[in-house]
Amino acid sequence: MIVALTGTPGTGKSSVAEELRRRGYRVESVNELADKFGCVVGMEDDVRIVDVERLAEEIEPLRAEDLIIVEGHLSHLLNPDVTIVLRCHPEKLKKRLERRGWRKDKVLENLEAEIVDSILMEAMGNRKLYEIDATDLTPHELADIIEKILENGEEYKEKYKPGKIDWIMEVGDRIERFMRF
Repeated sequence: MIVALTGTPGTGKSSVAEELRRRGYRVESVNELADKFGCVVGMEDDVRIVDVERLAEEIEPLRAEDLIIVEGHLSHLLNPDVTIVLRCHPEKLKKRLERRGWRKDKVLENLEAEIVDSILMEAMGNRKLYEIDATDLTPHELADIIEKILENGEEYKEKYKPGKIDWIMEVGDRIERFMRF
């Protein structure tokens, strides 16, 4: 089974992936897999450009193995059996990306993507789709939720149903002020 752990950069994917690794899960990053299977087709702004269609074909045999969690903001495009989208409140996300030293234009691009549910919209056709507000959760708490979903997803289908998080309504009238640096 292939599980996609996806979300806008800064939502907590890498941190929870590390916690899941500590718990014994097999976790691979999209970038590691793209390198391994020769699916990196270029670079732009120090970011790998991945041929996701080819990578999806290359990792298809992994589906027969026990369970593999594929972490990365492109993982939802790899035909996963389960997709978990992590979300983060834009104000907190902005602070996280600024602490990483990201350029203003990249911060804004990713804030816009988070506000308009870009990754969730891309994943909407995926089987077994869950959306988690990771804003105030620790990696340990997120890993607990993900384990529960993987053990018995049907029980958590309603609680983590996609579409419940609406940052536009949340930041609404503050959006112009919020998007300024």
